[in-house]
Amino acid sequence: MRERASLLLKMFQAAVAAADPALCVPPALPARPRGRTIVVGAGKASAAMARAVERAWDGPLEGLVVTRYGHAVPCERIEIVEAAHPVPDAAGMRAAGRILRMVSGLSADDLVLCLISGGGSALLSLPGPGLTLADKQAVNRALLNSGANIAEMNCVRKHLSAIKGGRLAAAAAPARVVTLLISDVPGDDPSVIASGPTVPDPTTREDALAVLRRYGVEHGPAFRLLRDPSCETPKPDDSAFLHASTRLVATPMMSLRAAAEVARGAGYRPVILGDAIEGEAREAGIVHAGLARSVLVHGEPAAAPAVLLSGGETTVTVGGSGKGGRNTEFLLGFALALGGAERIAAIACDTDGIDGSEDNAGAQCFPDTLARIRAAGLDPFQLQRQNDAYTAFAAAGDLVVTGPTLTNVNDFRAVIVG
Repeated sequence: MRERASLLLKMFQAAVAAADPALCVPPALPARPRGRTIVVGAGKASAAMARAVERAWDGPLEGLVVTRYGHAVPCERIEIVEAAHPVPDAAGMRAAGRILRMVSGLSADDLVLCLISGGGSALLSLPGPGLTLADKQAVNRALLNSGANIAEMNCVRKHLSAIKGGRLAAAAAPARVVTLLISDVPGDDPSVIASGPTVPDPTTREDALAVLRRYGVEHGPAFRLLRDPSCETPKPDDSAFLHASTRLVATPMMSLRAAAEVARGAGYRPVILGDAIEGEAREAGIVHAGLARSVLVHGEPAAAPAVLLSGGETTVTVGGSGKGGRNTEFLLGFALALGGAERIAAIACDTDGIDGSEDNAGAQCFPDTLARIRAAGLDPFQLQRQNDAYTAFAAAGDLVVTGPTLTNVNDFRAVIVG
């Protein structure tokens, strides 16, 4: 078991390393402008990205980025502000207001370098007209517990915001805006990553209203704003984007390929199932368990020994009062579906190092994991009903605790078969 546990951790570490801002940011930096360079940004990796910029930039710069509590790193010229995630707080709102003012009144000779990574949508929270921070928090909590996917949540967030959905780029015009992106969303769509503060928004306020109705989110102030045509976001033909460009510096697929190389080096056949796996976390776990069985029984989609790799962002429809995040929820569903099957082991972790709101990145699962949960006097099926996967894997001793990794390309899953 120790050998499999070591390989699972090595693959996860390789996936995280592939998205290290110190390595992926410097090659993507633009040329120095004739005027000022203003660095702004938001996300779990934004502070580490800012440090990478400072170390590589040839010339003066200034700026501010906002990151999650516990994810700050020392910078000399770029101010780092910490704020709450996944539910926004006043610190994030104040930082967003300062960023908007910082990029206003620039000239065409100036450069706005925007550093965006996963988590930026909650961290860069500036309520639209008529909304309060409490309104944004209420809608955010309701969507997080509803099972809505990240694209649906960000569609709503953009239309309730004074800075997201392209509005930051509009405020910076006519300055040149270059956005460096570390993607945490299925499909790597720049308009979805952190709710696209510097890119055109293809969604509409009608789309946002439909999301709220679909998931039964009742919130009067949000509905009133979304019915107002003035809350519509800038679209692709808006002149605000004439001097704006985006560059993807790290993506989930890049990280999966790095993990695949580790698997190959250990003598396993890597199979990348996809970097955009969505849906209910526990159901995704059942699907992955079925694929692992197919490898053992049929040699499909690969003959054992093999490693199945996948990324993306699943969701959890919360019905219980337990602890955990989507990765432990996925892995408990996976374990229960296998029922202790031999020759199969797995890891599921968030590449930012925090699964949900607990202290773990995720967990590992082995053939005897369920037995160890039961030996602790716990019923894994009852824990699943309570959305208490954290307790299950804590009892088994299978939690993975890394602390913040200072990057974020979303979920990482690896299943060793054979």
